[in-house]
Amino acid sequence: MQAVILSGGQGTRLRPITDYVPKPLIPLNNVPIIEWQIRYLKKFGVAEFIICTGYKADQIENYLAHKQNFNSKIIYSIEKKPLGTGGAIKNASRFIRGRSFLVFNGDVITMFDLHKMISTPNSISLVELRTRFGTVELDGDKIVNFSEKKPVPNVWMNAGIYHLDRTILKDLPTNGAIEEVTFRNYANRKILSGVKFKNSMWFSIDSHKDIDECTRAMTKKRYASFVSR
Repeated sequence: MQAVILSGGQGTRLRPITDYVPKPLIPLNNVPIIEWQIRYLKKFGVAEFIICTGYKADQIENYLAHKQNFNSKIIYSIEKKPLGTGGAIKNASRFIRGRSFLVFNGDVITMFDLHKMISTPNSISLVELRTRFGTVELDGDKIVNFSEKKPVPNVWMNAGIYHLDRTILKDLPTNGAIEEVTFRNYANRKILSGVKFKNSMWFSIDSHKDIDECTRAMTKKRYASFVSR
């Protein structure tokens, strides 16, 4: 199984950190995001990685070379200009060999059991939507409890991990988002599946607050041990 990791974005919402390093090299508990992702994917049998890079690509290559590519085959698909998620995958298509492949957004940290996806081609991982702010429970007009980022039951959002059949490559845009172009088309044709992950740790690192919350959760969940098993 190959995995395409989308690591070409500028991470503007994480400035000033990303003025100096690309988002995949932002450390969580002293380990860069991309290293956590590779270790996680290797846990599920991925042996070959296609890293789609653009912004500060040389830093990512240098870091992984220093780590001797984690005893895996790593190929780089470099974007000379931003291509969007669909364009990035299409640009990397010359390196995709198998009947299907995984796609991993370059800012996702999770404990999903990927076996649930690997058995279902053309599938998207889904998590329950969470409120961005703290919520309260009321008894009449009296507040009786506070909750943080409460899940919204049965409202599902794209978690940024895909298992795709290689036939999708012909339907990808040269420049554009797979979510806006190809997935919308496939959804209309009812040939796209959703795999639900309920009550599983998942973070998309889009803000400084995400870094703090994810770091705490990784410590609490013993994430280093999880990806090592």
